[in-house]
Amino acid sequence: MAEANLKEKLALLYTGRSRRAVLFRYALIVFDVFTIAFFIVTIPMSPSAKIFLIDIVVGLLIFGDFMARLWIAPNKIRMLGQIYTIADIFVILSLLLAPIFSQSFAFLRILRALRLLHSYQVLRDLRSETPFFRRNEEVILGSVNLGVFVFFVTSLVFVLQFGANPGIEDFIAALYFTVSALTTTGFGDIVLTGTVGRLLAIVIMVVGVTLFLRLAQAIFRPQKVTYPCPSCGLKRHEEDAVHCKHCGEPLKIETEGIS
Repeated sequence: MAEANLKEKLALLYTGRSRRAVLFRYALIVFDVFTIAFFIVTIPMSPSAKIFLIDIVVGLLIFGDFMARLWIAPNKIRMLGQIYTIADIFVILSLLLAPIFSQSFAFLRILRALRLLHSYQVLRDLRSETPFFRRNEEVILGSVNLGVFVFFVTSLVFVLQFGANPGIEDFIAALYFTVSALTTTGFGDIVLTGTVGRLLAIVIMVVGVTLFLRLAQAIFRPQKVTYPCPSCGLKRHEEDAVHCKHCGEPLKIETEGIS
């Protein structure tokens, strides 16, 4: 009985629409921001007992969050197959196993960039509950996708090029190269060396430019909201639409009223 009550309370925190539940999920985002900031700060650092201790504490907290979500999941197999769940598993392993595989510490830290995918999942849940997120869905999606890509690739550039490339002397230099490459600015003051470096630069330009253009398109395109049409299934409509432009079905899109 007590176990069922605890599970119900957890489910309400993670999926409920009460103020307490929403604040809890915002707190998860704040926690993600702090952990990601810690990952960025420690990327250029040499392994130390203090860093390993913080790794274990953060890893245990993320593991607790992971197990709570798995416990309340109605379909555990489906949850384990989702990309943000797989990302969390990699992050947890990279944190808890870092003291054991200290020689691969730098490469393990790259996996922690995937923690941004968990923030994306929380943002998606909140977006379905608030008008702000619904109005700006495509911009939020584009921003988070681009952010995940930039952070992950910057970590990869730093770990692969630091020490071997005089142009990549810190994480900021790696970020500078990544941003200049994906925007096709290409100042030429920093270039990646070696075959792996050149291949990575190609990936940044091809994938990064695509994500950047999608974000720009979402920002400058007229705003729409997500509301699946009950008849034809069209998902995106103008904010003030009363009929589906595809099939004419009446729509009942929630609004904040007319000011």
